[in-house]
Amino acid sequence: MANKTIAIGCDHAGFPYKDRIIQLLESKGIKVLNFGTDAPDSVDYPDFVHPVATSVESNEANLGIVMCGSGNGVAMTVNKHQGIRAALCWNEELAALARQHNDANILSLPIRFLKEEEAVSIVETFLSHEFEGGRHQRRVDKIPTT
Repeated sequence: MANKTIAIGCDHAGFPYKDRIIQLLESKGIKVLNFGTDAPDSVDYPDFVHPVATSVESNEANLGIVMCGSGNGVAMTVNKHQGIRAALCWNEELAALARQHNDANILSLPIRFLKEEEAVSIVETFLSHEFEGGRHQRRVDKIPTT
């Protein structure tokens, strides 16, 4: 995973786990693009996750991680970008399948439903799996509407 770049963004609910996830990524030699937020003050999640999606779409980042309380708002936001396939994952199996079968390029974490260690394990799983292609490629190709 070294020589990869991961974009990360969150709202105030995701903020408490963000530094730990960044430390994990950097310890693996991964470059991190941190789009915030960097404080616990209430913010609007689209302001911090649209840049994550844009960086993944433009290939500035290989993958992205977005976080909010439920994971839904940030996933809905980044999935508005044509080149994004964000997956809301609350366990390791979902994270592995999102990469293997759906070629997910952004992981969405529901922070209010995860312990910090669970979130870290889900990130590690997401990053350690690759898209399997094959029969899954045909399905992924049908996702875009244009």
